[in-house]
Amino acid sequence: MKVTVERAQLLKSLGHVHRVVERRNTIPILANVLIRAERAKLSLKATDLDLEVNETIAAEVSPAGAITVPAHMFYDIVRKLPEGSQIVVEATGDRGILTIRAGRSRFTLQTLPESDFPDLNAGDMTHSFKLQAAELKKMIDKTQFAISTEETRYYLNGIYLHTANSAKGETLRAVATDGHRLAQFEIPLPSGAAGMPGVIVPRKTVGEVQRLIESSDQEIAIELSTSKIRFTIGDVVLTSKLIDGTFPDYGPVIPLNNSKILQVDKSEFEHAVDRVSTVSSERGRAVKLALTGGKLTLSVNNPDSGSATEEIEVEYDADPIDIGFNSRYLLDIASQIESETAVLKLADPGSPTLIQDKEGGNALYVLMPMRV
Repeated sequence: MKVTVERAQLLKSLGHVHRVVERRNTIPILANVLIRAERAKLSLKATDLDLEVNETIAAEVSPAGAITVPAHMFYDIVRKLPEGSQIVVEATGDRGILTIRAGRSRFTLQTLPESDFPDLNAGDMTHSFKLQAAELKKMIDKTQFAISTEETRYYLNGIYLHTANSAKGETLRAVATDGHRLAQFEIPLPSGAAGMPGVIVPRKTVGEVQRLIESSDQEIAIELSTSKIRFTIGDVVLTSKLIDGTFPDYGPVIPLNNSKILQVDKSEFEHAVDRVSTVSSERGRAVKLALTGGKLTLSVNNPDSGSATEEIEVEYDADPIDIGFNSRYLLDIASQIESETAVLKLADPGSPTLIQDKEGGNALYVLMPMRV
């Protein structure tokens, strides 16, 4: 196998695929990237057995062939080669060596045979549809922060993608929760998605899809079944296993009749929470919201370091209420609010609070209170 390829192209492609490869592997072949050269094309593929990324780029090929090399080392070599250089990648015979040449630089890497490389067989995909990259990125951005990192509750370690009926008609809805907060975002149901199974897309897959979206104008093809999902983003094909579990019935968690309505300037509120939480304990991060009339007092009391209070003017004409929240969670949600005004719908100090843009929009957030 001999391939001549531009450094910029190869570096970009390796940048996409090498991220999938875990730094520590008990199975040697999983530390490698599969290089396959044929018909003026060079394809690169990496996998961790749950997620597979494949990209094809143009190259001069003569003769064709396939081999696997250590992914992170190959990426680092290409990254450090001079900009604008032509790279020649060559594997000869059965010596198990790959040679990389560019200008006066020459590297040799140990290889493993193509036959050892696992294939994440996707099987038949039952549903397929297309989304604009901007739509898919927004779905991820608005919900990703609420994905649970608690491995014992593995069924919460991803975004639940499913069809739903709402006041706006049929929608494609993304939901994530860690038990303390919930994020939901929906868009009109795309053609081809009707009847699709509800699937839980793993956190790592979600992150890779987000990184692969480089232009908001591109169209992304999504195919899925009950066990796998595939995203085609330009020349990159990402195939992933889905989380094998049942996402909890989140409907009852979303409060529908919270009658205490607080409207607050989003930016002012966000900065005030950030300021007072400076003295909060790393473990608790609790901030207290005291509402009376058109006044909101934020306070933090940390016996180990001190206390802080700040007062801001708000729109609120319900009964006075004192309620506590985790300041980090509150800031995460506030950062997702797009309008100038955030709306918090409260019930009592022990019940979940609903947070939305003033205009409503396609996103909603639920935050569980803390005892303060």
